[in-house]
Amino acid sequence: METTLHQQLKLAYAENPAQTEVQLGRFRIDAVRGDELIEVQCASLSAIRDKCRKLLERHSLRVVKPVVIRTRIHKLTSKTGKTKSRRMSPKRGSVLDLFEDLIYFTRVFPHPNLTLEVPLVHVEQIRIPSQKKRRRAWHKDYKVLDVKLESIESTHEFNQATDLLSVLGDFQGVSGDFNTADLAKAIDRPRHQAQQIAYVLRKVGAIDTQGRNRSGIVYQRAA
Repeated sequence: METTLHQQLKLAYAENPAQTEVQLGRFRIDAVRGDELIEVQCASLSAIRDKCRKLLERHSLRVVKPVVIRTRIHKLTSKTGKTKSRRMSPKRGSVLDLFEDLIYFTRVFPHPNLTLEVPLVHVEQIRIPSQKKRRRAWHKDYKVLDVKLESIESTHEFNQATDLLSVLGDFQGVSGDFNTADLAKAIDRPRHQAQQIAYVLRKVGAIDTQGRNRSGIVYQRAA
């Protein structure tokens, strides 16, 4: 089901409301702005991978992938019920969360006709009690009814593989050989996340593999 967040972003990127949900051959395009096609993807990028590869053969394409950095949780007693509570989630997102999705998109990005735009958004997530019996402690006791945009904090735009390096903070100043432990320290993230990031950077051609030592694979920025 399409969320309000998806609808809001489509309207924000289209030239006018009439330029949303445009039929192009066998594809339905979220929005059109001039000669540029726009696909808004709030879910995994893997779901539109094949569609994007086909569209890029003949068209300029902008993929808008929002990353949620703050969430206001709005609980309702039922689908049509009253507000039970509203609070800010303690969890915070980051532009670095993008790399988890890019793992499944490295055969699409980069491309001469592709722009990847990442708005960092604040949202309201509307929840209702789940009708299913909770069988495990980690099972959710709620259902997400909708997600709405509250604000866009900032936006990142990526056209080339090396553009991805711009969001790695202190790592931008690292030169020479490095491993994922070095990367994890530079970006202040767990090593498993640094490994995901290194995988993406290698696949898109932003870094090269130099060999292996006791600490793992050694990388270097691509020439």
